[in-house]
Amino acid sequence: MRKVIVLEHLSLDGVIQAPGAPDEDSSGGFAYGGWTAPFLDESLGTALERQMNLPFDLLLGRTTFDIWESYWPYHADAWPGVKTATKYVASNTRTSSAWQPSVFLDGDIAEKIAKIKQQPGPDLNVWGSGNLIQTLLKHDLIDAFWLMIYPVTLGAGKRLFAGGTIPAAFKVTEGIVAPNGVIVVNYERAGAVITGRVGS
Repeated sequence: MRKVIVLEHLSLDGVIQAPGAPDEDSSGGFAYGGWTAPFLDESLGTALERQMNLPFDLLLGRTTFDIWESYWPYHADAWPGVKTATKYVASNTRTSSAWQPSVFLDGDIAEKIAKIKQQPGPDLNVWGSGNLIQTLLKHDLIDAFWLMIYPVTLGAGKRLFAGGTIPAAFKVTEGIVAPNGVIVVNYERAGAVITGRVGS
Protein backbone atom coordinates (compact mmCIF):
# COMPACT_ATOMS: atom_id res chain seq x y z
CA MET A 1 0.00 0.00 0.00
CA ARG A 2 1.25 3.49 -0.81
CA LYS A 3 1.88 5.82 2.11
CA VAL A 4 0.76 9.43 2.39
CA ILE A 5 3.68 11.42 3.81
CA VAL A 6 3.20 15.05 4.84
CA LEU A 7 6.42 17.05 4.49
CA GLU A 8 6.35 20.54 5.98
CA HIS A 9 8.41 23.49 7.10
CA LEU A 10 6.90 24.17 10.53
CA SER A 11 7.30 27.04 12.99
CA LEU A 12 7.34 26.33 16.73
CA ASP A 13 3.73 27.49 16.93
CA GLY A 14 2.65 25.20 14.10
CA VAL A 15 2.50 27.60 11.12
CA ILE A 16 3.20 26.19 7.62
CA GLN A 17 2.13 29.20 5.53
CA ALA A 18 4.48 30.71 2.92
CA PRO A 19 7.81 29.33 4.12
CA GLY A 20 9.66 30.01 0.87
CA ALA A 21 9.10 33.60 -0.25
CA PRO A 22 7.34 36.88 0.71
CA ASP A 23 4.89 36.57 -2.20
CA GLU A 24 4.23 32.85 -1.84
CA ASP A 25 0.95 33.12 0.08
CA SER A 26 -0.09 36.37 1.79
CA SER A 27 -3.71 35.30 2.27
CA GLY A 28 -5.24 36.37 5.57
CA GLY A 29 -2.76 39.24 5.73
CA PHE A 30 0.17 36.91 6.46
CA ALA A 31 3.25 39.14 6.64
CA TYR A 32 6.12 36.70 7.21
CA GLY A 33 6.45 34.93 3.86
CA GLY A 34 9.94 33.49 3.42
CA TRP A 35 10.45 32.86 7.13
CA THR A 36 12.62 29.75 6.54
CA ALA A 37 15.22 31.55 4.39
CA PRO A 38 17.55 32.65 7.23
CA PHE A 39 17.85 29.04 8.43
CA LEU A 40 18.85 27.28 5.22
CA ASP A 41 22.25 25.62 5.50
CA GLU A 42 24.18 22.64 4.18
CA SER A 43 22.90 20.13 6.73
CA LEU A 44 19.26 21.02 6.07
CA GLY A 45 19.90 20.93 2.33
CA THR A 46 21.43 17.47 2.64
CA ALA A 47 18.41 16.17 4.58
CA LEU A 48 16.02 17.63 1.98
CA GLU A 49 18.03 16.24 -0.92
CA ARG A 50 18.08 12.75 0.59
CA GLN A 51 14.32 12.83 1.11
CA MET A 52 13.59 14.20 -2.36
CA ASN A 53 15.75 11.57 -4.04
CA LEU A 54 13.41 8.83 -2.85
CA PRO A 55 10.70 7.73 -5.33
CA PHE A 56 7.48 9.70 -4.86
CA ASP A 57 4.34 11.08 -6.44
CA LEU A 58 2.81 14.34 -5.25
CA LEU A 59 -0.53 14.95 -3.58
CA LEU A 60 -1.32 18.67 -3.51
CA GLY A 61 -4.10 21.10 -2.82
CA ARG A 62 -4.98 23.43 -5.67
CA THR A 63 -3.37 26.54 -4.19
CA THR A 64 -0.06 24.75 -3.62
CA PHE A 65 -0.27 23.22 -7.09
CA ASP A 66 -0.79 26.68 -8.61
CA ILE A 67 2.35 27.92 -6.83
CA TRP A 68 4.43 24.90 -7.81
CA GLU A 69 3.15 24.91 -11.39
CA SER A 70 4.58 28.39 -11.92
CA TYR A 71 7.99 27.43 -10.54
CA TRP A 72 9.04 23.79 -10.71
CA PRO A 73 8.72 23.14 -14.47
CA TYR A 74 11.51 25.71 -14.87
CA HIS A 75 13.68 24.62 -11.91
CA ALA A 76 13.50 20.83 -12.10
CA ASP A 77 17.27 20.42 -11.89
CA ALA A 78 17.11 20.97 -8.12
CA TRP A 79 14.63 18.13 -7.51
CA PRO A 80 14.34 16.04 -10.71
CA GLY A 81 11.73 13.82 -9.07
CA VAL A 82 9.23 16.70 -9.04
CA LYS A 83 9.30 16.76 -12.84
CA THR A 84 8.54 13.06 -13.30
CA ALA A 85 6.18 12.60 -10.34
CA THR A 86 2.49 12.25 -11.00
CA LYS A 87 0.78 15.27 -9.44
CA TYR A 88 -2.56 14.37 -7.82
CA VAL A 89 -4.38 17.66 -7.25
CA ALA A 90 -7.43 18.13 -5.03
CA SER A 91 -9.55 20.77 -6.78
CA ASN A 92 -13.17 21.48 -7.54
CA THR A 93 -12.24 24.24 -10.00
CA ARG A 94 -9.33 22.98 -12.11
CA THR A 95 -9.42 20.01 -14.47
CA SER A 96 -6.21 20.25 -16.52
CA SER A 97 -2.66 21.58 -16.64
CA ALA A 98 0.21 21.76 -19.10
CA TRP A 99 2.45 20.49 -16.28
CA GLN A 100 2.23 16.74 -16.78
CA PRO A 101 1.64 14.17 -15.53
CA SER A 102 -1.19 15.70 -13.47
CA VAL A 103 -4.45 14.14 -12.27
CA PHE A 104 -7.22 16.34 -10.85
CA LEU A 105 -9.47 15.03 -8.09
CA ASP A 106 -12.87 16.49 -7.19
CA GLY A 107 -15.91 15.32 -5.27
CA ASP A 108 -15.18 12.98 -2.35
CA ILE A 109 -11.43 13.66 -2.06
CA ALA A 110 -10.92 11.36 0.93
CA GLU A 111 -12.50 8.40 -0.83
CA LYS A 112 -10.46 8.98 -3.99
CA ILE A 113 -7.19 9.29 -2.09
CA ALA A 114 -7.96 6.13 -0.12
CA LYS A 115 -8.32 4.31 -3.44
CA ILE A 116 -5.10 5.80 -4.82
CA LYS A 117 -3.28 4.55 -1.72
CA GLN A 118 -4.34 1.01 -2.61
CA GLN A 119 -2.88 1.25 -6.11
CA PRO A 120 0.71 0.26 -6.96
CA GLY A 121 3.17 3.11 -7.10
CA PRO A 122 5.47 5.24 -4.97
CA ASP A 123 4.48 6.99 -1.78
CA LEU A 124 2.46 10.21 -2.02
CA ASN A 125 4.26 13.31 -0.73
CA VAL A 126 2.17 16.25 0.48
CA TRP A 127 3.76 19.71 0.65
CA GLY A 128 1.94 22.86 1.75
CA SER A 129 -1.72 22.13 1.04
CA GLY A 130 -3.06 23.21 4.45
CA ASN A 131 -6.75 22.66 3.65
CA LEU A 132 -6.12 19.26 2.04
CA ILE A 133 -4.13 18.16 5.08
CA GLN A 134 -7.13 18.82 7.34
CA THR A 135 -9.19 16.44 5.16
CA LEU A 136 -6.43 13.83 5.28
CA LEU A 137 -6.17 14.15 9.06
CA LYS A 138 -9.92 13.92 9.57
CA HIS A 139 -10.10 10.68 7.57
CA ASP A 140 -6.91 9.18 9.07
CA LEU A 141 -5.16 8.98 5.70
CA ILE A 142 -1.73 10.25 6.78
CA ASP A 143 0.93 7.61 7.46
CA ALA A 144 3.87 9.85 8.36
CA PHE A 145 4.94 13.43 8.99
CA TRP A 146 8.41 14.48 7.82
CA LEU A 147 8.83 17.81 9.53
CA MET A 148 11.44 20.55 9.59
CA ILE A 149 10.72 22.45 12.81
CA TYR A 150 12.24 25.94 12.93
CA PRO A 151 13.19 27.92 16.05
CA VAL A 152 10.77 30.76 15.36
CA THR A 153 7.18 31.63 16.32
CA LEU A 154 4.99 33.51 13.85
CA GLY A 155 1.83 34.18 15.84
CA ALA A 156 -0.57 33.82 12.92
CA GLY A 157 -0.96 31.92 9.67
CA LYS A 158 -2.16 28.58 8.34
CA ARG A 159 -1.35 25.80 10.77
CA LEU A 160 -0.49 22.16 10.23
CA PHE A 161 -2.80 20.84 12.93
CA ALA A 162 -6.06 22.71 12.66
CA GLY A 163 -9.68 21.64 12.24
CA GLY A 164 -9.07 18.11 11.00
CA THR A 165 -6.82 16.75 13.75
CA ILE A 166 -7.86 13.47 15.37
CA PRO A 167 -6.27 11.64 18.33
CA ALA A 168 -3.42 9.46 17.05
CA ALA A 169 -0.07 8.14 18.26
CA PHE A 170 3.21 8.42 16.36
CA LYS A 171 6.74 7.06 16.69
CA VAL A 172 9.98 8.80 15.72
CA THR A 173 11.92 6.86 13.07
CA GLU A 174 14.49 9.54 12.19
CA GLY A 175 15.64 12.76 13.76
CA ILE A 176 18.48 15.26 13.51
CA VAL A 177 19.15 18.71 14.92
CA ALA A 178 20.87 21.02 12.44
CA PRO A 179 23.51 23.49 13.69
CA ASN A 180 21.05 26.35 13.02
CA GLY A 181 18.52 24.85 15.44
CA VAL A 182 16.16 23.31 12.87
CA ILE A 183 14.90 19.89 13.97
CA VAL A 184 14.27 17.41 11.16
CA VAL A 185 12.11 14.55 12.38
CA ASN A 186 10.05 11.76 10.86
CA TYR A 187 6.93 10.64 12.74
CA GLU A 188 5.17 7.46 11.60
CA ARG A 189 1.68 6.41 12.70
CA ALA A 190 1.75 4.08 15.69
CA GLY A 191 -1.87 3.26 16.39
CA ALA A 192 -4.19 4.85 18.93
CA VAL A 193 -3.41 7.19 21.81
CA ILE A 194 -2.54 5.26 24.98
CA THR A 195 -3.30 6.84 28.34
CA GLY A 196 -2.22 6.05 31.87
CA ARG A 197 -1.45 7.59 35.24
CA VAL A 198 1.91 9.29 35.73
CA GLY A 199 3.80 7.94 38.75
CA SER A 200 1.71 4.83 39.25
